[in-house]
Amino acid sequence: MTDPHGFLKFPRRPVPARPVQERLSDWNEVYAGQARLPLVSEQAGRCMDCGIPFCHSGCPLGNLIPEWNTYVGREDWRAAAERLHATNNFPEFTGRLCPAPCEDACVLAINADPVTIKNVEQAIADQIWERGYAPPRPPERLSGKTVAVVGSGPAGLAAAQQLTRIGHTVAVYERADRIGGLLRYGIPEFKMEKRHLDRRIEQMRAEGTRFRTGVDIGNGLGAAELAGRNDAVVIAVGARGQRELPVPGRELQGIHQAMDYLTLANRVSEGDCEAAAVTAEGKRVVIIGGGDTGSDCMGTALRQRAASVVQLDINPEPGGDRREGEPWPVCPKVYRISHAHEEARGLAGTDPRVFSSATLCFEGDRTGRVRALRLAEVEPQARRVRPGTERGIPADLVLLALGFYGPEHGTGLMRQLGLTLDSRGNFARNASFRAETAEPSGRAARPGTDGIFIAGDAGRGQSLVVWAIAEGRSAAAATDRYLTGSTALPAPIAPHDRPLAA
Repeated sequence: MTDPHGFLKFPRRPVPARPVQERLSDWNEVYAGQARLPLVSEQAGRCMDCGIPFCHSGCPLGNLIPEWNTYVGREDWRAAAERLHATNNFPEFTGRLCPAPCEDACVLAINADPVTIKNVEQAIADQIWERGYAPPRPPERLSGKTVAVVGSGPAGLAAAQQLTRIGHTVAVYERADRIGGLLRYGIPEFKMEKRHLDRRIEQMRAEGTRFRTGVDIGNGLGAAELAGRNDAVVIAVGARGQRELPVPGRELQGIHQAMDYLTLANRVSEGDCEAAAVTAEGKRVVIIGGGDTGSDCMGTALRQRAASVVQLDINPEPGGDRREGEPWPVCPKVYRISHAHEEARGLAGTDPRVFSSATLCFEGDRTGRVRALRLAEVEPQARRVRPGTERGIPADLVLLALGFYGPEHGTGLMRQLGLTLDSRGNFARNASFRAETAEPSGRAARPGTDGIFIAGDAGRGQSLVVWAIAEGRSAAAATDRYLTGSTALPAPIAPHDRPLAA
């Protein structure tokens, strides 16, 4: 602790974002150039270095938050970088993308404003690269074991880096044309510029990790063949099965899955094309779904100069305080404003979200394009449509941001490895992250199949980037233990750990 009275002297002051009009005129990060180090050091000094740091329990990675807060308060960036990298492979990702459940678990949050942990983490991550504190760390010797990692999202990358650094020969297989998974094509540039991802991938290449793009395991390269040529396989394909909205008019043109829309926009940012095949420019946009993906769609549509943007959320509008059933340090469901919501409100003057609303059907014009949707209010508890509340709103572009049901089912990868599903629709695995696979007859499941491990959203279900990295690190430890009989790699979580908030 740098100052035992810091939390009394200094109020919470988050790092300010760029002005709304400025950031809507480009695709740069919302916080680009805003990391004011004196402010960050001051805010780190608010940390009380609690005897029991509940922020640890709020962070799936178990980040050593009080320790690196102390070093930042003293402006000792090298020590802060060492402590942050001790538990987190990619703090430049989490510092930008994680919703910071650690802040809700901060002891100050009991009756005051928590420490700006996310701002501090991002500042450390940026200083790590600016000061050269992230050199490649190739292994001193090779184990002679080979591991294939299928999927290059945060879970796959974390597993690959851990296994490479411990001495195994690792190849990462990605079916897209670039490495990164949803970090590459699902996260808009204004949330995380892809230079951060590219820089980390180059570090991993220098350490010895090999990358194979454009390879769809199970469809082209056989999954069984891949397993046969490697000592272990880590499946980290994410939860890419997109939920649908089966209502009348779904077949109309102009209705798209959110991830398809975001991918096209990201390809423009990557320089693959000058304009996206699906754009919001000049259109009345309606986003169905109240989560982070919907917010990303909103920020993208605003930068594409949409005529208007509305976001529909089936959930009731949350209050500003914790509910009785969400005591500290549980991550509460409270009213929050994302940067995209702030941008839309700055343009229109009102919150762009419509809570407690359900879509009943879509209406089209004579050409078969969507022109409106009909919605109705929803009773919060029963989730039933409230009679007499039906109304229509105009729509030229509808984006479905309803989340994901788990990994894609029925793929060649799943069939050829005999992967089974758990009760939640994710790939089944045991307490050691090993896949549970079906016998060739399909009648039973073999628990803990040798050499096949499941990591990330593929086994957990749709979750946060910080959970994905924690899963990748833990699956890497389980894989190393399987290959060598023991492991020195940290395992921050068990496969069935759940977030503090259900």
